[in-house]
Amino acid sequence: MLWAGFLFGLLGSFHCVGMCGAIALALPGAGGPRYVAGRVLYNLGRVSTYALLGAAAGALGQGLRLAGWQQGLSLLSGGLILLLVVTPERWLGRAAGTLGLAAGLSRVKTQLAYYYQRPGLGALYTTGLLNGLLPCGLVYLALAGALSAPGVGGAAAYMGLFGLGTLPLMLALSLSGQLVPLAWRQRLRRAVPVTALALAGLFILRGLGLGIPYVSPVLGAGLGATSGKTARQPATVHYCH
Repeated sequence: MLWAGFLFGLLGSFHCVGMCGAIALALPGAGGPRYVAGRVLYNLGRVSTYALLGAAAGALGQGLRLAGWQQGLSLLSGGLILLLVVTPERWLGRAAGTLGLAAGLSRVKTQLAYYYQRPGLGALYTTGLLNGLLPCGLVYLALAGALSAPGVGGAAAYMGLFGLGTLPLMLALSLSGQLVPLAWRQRLRRAVPVTALALAGLFILRGLGLGIPYVSPVLGAGLGATSGKTARQPATVHYCH
C-alpha cells in the first residue's frame, strides 16, 4: 500500500499548486546553482515534515493494532478519508481552533514569515519544514491513509512518498513560474476528491479482508483475538493428593 502514498501525492500535487503555489513562486534567492538548490531544499523540507507527521500517525496506528484493531484499522482509514472529502476545508481550520491548536499554528506562521524573507539555503529548508505544518486538507487525507501503514517506519515512508509525489510539479513550478494555467489548475484540482474517494475505497476493500491477493488479503487477528474458529482450551491438570 505504500505506493498509494506516492500516487496520491503525484495526483494531488495540482491541489498543492493551487494552495501553495504562490509561496513557491515567491521564494527568495538570486539565479544560479544556489537558486536551484534552495528550491530543492524547500521542497525536501516539506517532505521531511510529512514523513515526521507520518511517523506520528504510524505510532497511533500501532497503538490501535496493539489494542486489537488490526482488522478495523484499514476501515478506519477509509472512513476518515471519506469524512475529510465531504468536510469543507474551512471547517478543518475551525476544528483546529476548537482543539486548541490555533496558538501553535500562529507560532508556525510567525516563524514561517521570519524564515521566508531570508535567502540562505538553511532558511529555505526551514521554510519548507514549517510550510508542511500549515493546515491542508490534502495532507490530512494522506495522514488518514498512513494510519493503516505497516508500523511507524511504514507510515513515515508512506508520507515521505506522498511528499515526493508532490515534488516534481511543485519544484518545476518554483523554478519556471506559472507552469500550469489557472484554468487547468482548477480543473485538475477537481480530480483530487475523486482520487481520494478511490483511495478510500481501496482501504475499505482491504479492511474487509475478502481474500483477494494484494487488494483485500485476510488480515491477521489483533492481539488478544483468537486465531482459529474456537479457542483451544488448556489441558486438564490432575493433582495427586
